[in-house]
Amino acid sequence: MNTITYKQTGYFSKTVTDFLAKSDQLTNYYKLFPTIQNFEKQLIAKTNSKTLCNRKILVNSLLKQYKNSSCSEKTIQNIHLLSKEQTFTITTGHQLNLFTGPLYFLYKIISTINLCEELKVTYSKYNFVPIYWMATEDHDFEEIQYFNFNTKKITWNRNSSGAVGKLDTKGLDLVFEKITALFGTSKNGKYLTQLFKNSYLKHNNLTDATRYLTNELFKDYGLVILDADNADLKKEFIPFAKEELLQQTSFKEVTKTNKTLSENYKIQVNPRKINLFYLTDKLRERIILDGNLYRINNTNITFSKEEILTELKNYPQRFSPNVIVRPLYQEIILPNLCYIGGGGELAYWLELKSYFKKVNVTFPILLLRNSALILNEKQSRKLKKLLVSKNELFLKQHDLIRKKVTEMSNLDLDFSKQKVFLQKQFSHLKEIASKTDKSFIGAVNAQEKKQLKGLNNLEKRLLKAENLKLKNMVNRISEIQNQLFPKQCLQERQVNFSELYLEFGEQLIPSIKENLKPLNLKFSILTF
Repeated sequence: MNTITYKQTGYFSKTVTDFLAKSDQLTNYYKLFPTIQNFEKQLIAKTNSKTLCNRKILVNSLLKQYKNSSCSEKTIQNIHLLSKEQTFTITTGHQLNLFTGPLYFLYKIISTINLCEELKVTYSKYNFVPIYWMATEDHDFEEIQYFNFNTKKITWNRNSSGAVGKLDTKGLDLVFEKITALFGTSKNGKYLTQLFKNSYLKHNNLTDATRYLTNELFKDYGLVILDADNADLKKEFIPFAKEELLQQTSFKEVTKTNKTLSENYKIQVNPRKINLFYLTDKLRERIILDGNLYRINNTNITFSKEEILTELKNYPQRFSPNVIVRPLYQEIILPNLCYIGGGGELAYWLELKSYFKKVNVTFPILLLRNSALILNEKQSRKLKKLLVSKNELFLKQHDLIRKKVTEMSNLDLDFSKQKVFLQKQFSHLKEIASKTDKSFIGAVNAQEKKQLKGLNNLEKRLLKAENLKLKNMVNRISEIQNQLFPKQCLQERQVNFSELYLEFGEQLIPSIKENLKPLNLKFSILTF
């Protein structure tokens, strides 16, 4: 395994790289940096928290959700462990992407499982349970209705409204027909086809389908899958939802945070006055405070203050937190120590610390999920023959090609020395002109610009000529980089796990799990 810093990849934001570098500009926006030692402090803080989750309600809710689902004995054991005061969770969350969506879905969950195992070794008197929080209440169907396979976009075409978790699975039989042909008849292809069938054609809604699929992939590791769209769990959230409706605390606190955070960083999300949706089977719309009325966006539904508080008390499941309030809901219903997410997720969590403090809820440790690039042995051998290091793969393609052509050419393709020499000559000419006729300086500047442009053009033409001369090498480098960086994006953001499973089979997840170290905080390059 090789590693590279996230900054060196060139694919991660300033927010992420500064967070990992413990920049002073960000330290006010999180509580504890993710180190093994800091988890002891987090354990103490969570144990002494004024807002403790109701473990009985959590366990009963999970057991009901798993009642009609097959799962491993280890998962059931972990659910029951949650009733014990010395048990804590590590949580990641993700949308209900079709067939898991991009590859980083696996990395999120594996990071969560591995961290639990690492914490158990260090803090043996505690138990640590990995949680996958399904984003069942999300309504952005366009973001989840497809996955990529060998440059093809496999799409579930249908109309959608309301929370995606409630969507029935109609129309996925047509997707099944497509993937059956694409996955083929090999042992691994047949497994993937059957997995899709069992997940999506034998379950009635997207929540149940995703739970089955995720459980099948990770059942050996005790992963607990949570659907927080649950009336009993939402009851625990009532006091905070009430404050949101009446006081708009999240808006006030996050707005203040964003004002200072935006001085150095791009803001990931901006709060609304009320950061709750109204949720029914076919509806998820914003709650808007309009004078003395609470209006449900894009509907004729309105509530007075008294009416909406009664609605909250009687039907808490109808109140759905948005991206600003969802993290708070998570930390209220789980005995959670740490949230593991991608760069974008960590960026919006950094906006929330003051909000958590205001409502007296312990802020979790934030950890960037593992990221990886996976190569097979054949690709690794090709790179060695082409004299391309694995770190160099992360260069933009034109920079990589230029670098390799320059290295392999017998000619000096860099005209930097000539340009410096030329600029020195013109500097001398300008001195002479300033002592004689100052109007002459304009002509000297124009000539300098013309000749520098000429040198740049000659440099480009020479590089182009060498590119043609070394065309075979250039094509081979471009081809392998395109394989590993589809659309010049990170592999993990484009490729679905099925492409790799066809090649590596049932060893794929164990091999990734063996190599990823959640607290290492570096980008991994893996060769299987």
